[in-house]
Parts: sequence; structure tokens; C-alpha cells
Amino acid sequence: MTFEITHKDVLTKARAGTLQTDHGTIQTPIFMPVGTAGTVKAVHQRELKEDIKAQIILGNTYHLYLRPGLDVLEKAGGLHKFNGWDKPLLTDSGGYQVYSLAGTGRKITEEGVKFKSHIDGSSHFFTPENIMDIQRKIGADIIMAFDECTPYPCDFSYARQSMELTHRWLKRCCERFDNTLPHYGYQQTLFPIVQGSTYKDLRKQSAETIASMGREGNAIGGLSVGEPAEDMYEMTELVCDILPVDKPRYLMGVGTPENILESIALGIDMFDCVLPTRNARHGILYTTEGVVNIRNEKWKADLSPIDESLGGYVSSFYSKAYLRHLLKAEEILGAQIASIHNLTFYLWLVGQAREQILAGSFNSWKNAILKKITQRL
Repeated sequence: MTFEITHKDVLTKARAGTLQTDHGTIQTPIFMPVGTAGTVKAVHQRELKEDIKAQIILGNTYHLYLRPGLDVLEKAGGLHKFNGWDKPLLTDSGGYQVYSLAGTGRKITEEGVKFKSHIDGSSHFFTPENIMDIQRKIGADIIMAFDECTPYPCDFSYARQSMELTHRWLKRCCERFDNTLPHYGYQQTLFPIVQGSTYKDLRKQSAETIASMGREGNAIGGLSVGEPAEDMYEMTELVCDILPVDKPRYLMGVGTPENILESIALGIDMFDCVLPTRNARHGILYTTEGVVNIRNEKWKADLSPIDESLGGYVSSFYSKAYLRHLLKAEEILGAQIASIHNLTFYLWLVGQAREQILAGSFNSWKNAILKKITQRL
């Protein structure tokens, strides 16, 4: 993997870059649709490419390991061939899912994590080493180190112990990764993850440790877990000032359109979040004019397009009234249309951010567009 910064904004720390993988080129800043179980919910691969213009999508190690299982994925030739997505893929290591399993018999030790499947209650054990092996077999272009994601709030002592454990696990991840070959022949890249909750000294220590590993890209985890947005921005800025300038920075699990634009201004290059598809299924639409709750009565007879200014097939072809009808009637097509629209908006937003960075007008554009797209219609 290679990463080249094309342009830097003068008034902020925003950057436009090009990330090259064996499965294609990614123009940053970029939003990555989440395909947890090997699919972006309610969206075909053709729609991801042609309508949404996605350049990279995510899979999740925990979920894919449990179902369909590594035997099926290996027989298919990896996740790319299994789900038909021939562009770049990133897999989360399952650290966040381990965090979310608290209270279900999960046990974290120095060696790894024991947990029970949410599907059938069967027992499993993840270690830094087998997480590297599993992600090799899934076949993602970018794989994530195994970490512990702390909850919010989290006391300092636990946050420090968790961060130190994450760092020890990272060393084991790197050793295993560096001593194994890609499972399907193409290049794979390992990203470490900065932790430390919302404590400045811990985040600084973790960022310095991750920077010292010299990997090809770096991630920031443990944010967007309930902390105030101001704390998230403060931690992100602190970490970005430490992580290498010439490596891509990935802020995991973030977030709203406002979160994304503000974090781009702090120096983040890559984002993922379930928000656009999850909110779509509940009728919350992000548009170029503002946020729409399409279930509201005011849209019942509105026959105007969902968002003609956005472009894209579904946003221009279907009316607000029709989409409202589908969602109120619990028709599957409603969730599909809304999901495609929201993801199209997210990819449009980061694409516009990139154009403004290149044009030298990012900061003024960001401030103006946020006033518009965050208003409730």
C-alpha cells in the first residue's frame, strides 16, 4: 500500500491524498460504507459502485468468523470473491464487538479474549495471533490490529491498563503479521489503533507508541462511544499532531456529517460508520438541504424528488411521498432506497471536501455547508 498527500489546506489540517492498494485507488478523505457481515445492508455491489461511488467498504472479523465461517470464505477465495466486491476492503479486528459483549461471559486476559457467540452461545477465543490469521484468510486489503475498546465513561486506571494491554497485543499482531504471507497473493496492510479513552496523557502515550511502530497507516479507536463531541475532537486533534504526517489516519466509527467534516479539518483521512444506513432504515435522511425525517406527516403528499441536487438514481427518481409510503408500509424497498440515498450523500460530502481542499477553499466551504446540511427540515 502507498499513500501520497496531494494537497494540504492552509487554514486547517485537512489533506487530500491518494491511497493505492492492490484492489484499486482510494481518493482521500474517504467514507467507507460498513458491510459488517459481508454486505452493506440493503445495497447491491453494483449500487455501491455505480450509484454511491464507494471506493472501499468494511467487513467485520468477529461476524465473518462466526458466519459464514473461514472454511466458506477460503473456499470462495476470500471475501472479495465471496461477495463480488473487487475494490479495496478493510476488516475491523473484532475489538469493538468484544467490547460490546461485556456482560455475556466475555473474559479478557493477557493471552486474549474468551467470549460466547451471540448466534448460538458457543465458546471462542481470540488472540492477537489468530486475529491476524483470520483477517489474512478473509482477505482484506487493510486489516486492523486487535485492541480493547474501553467504554465511556472509563476511569483512568482501567483506561491505562487497557491501553497498555492493547500495546502489548499490538506487538504480537505485528510479529505474527510480519511473519506470515498474504493468503491470496495480493498485498495486505496492518493498521495499529490508538487508544486511551478521553485522557490526554494516555492518548499522547498511545499515539507515540503507535507512531513508533512505523506501519503504513494508523487508526484512532475508542471514540464515538458516547463521549461529548468536543472531547472526541480534542482527542483527535491531539493524536493527529503526533501520528506521522505522511501516513493515512483512520478515525474509527465516526460519524455524523458534522463529525466527519470537523475531523477532516483536524487531519483525518478515513471514516466509517453505520449511521447512514441505520438511520436510513428509521427514515432519517441526510440531504444537501438538511436532515429530513421522512416519516413525518409533512412529506405525505410531497411529490418532489428526495434530493435532486444530490444526483444519483434513487435520489432523483423517487419522490419523498413515495419513500415515506414505503417506509410506513414497512416495504423492504423503502429501506433500500433510503440506504442508497444516505450513502450517496456521505460519499458526495467527502468528495466535495476533497475538491474544496484541492481548491484551497475548504474552511469557508465547511463552515457554510454545515449550517445548511445540519438544519432540520
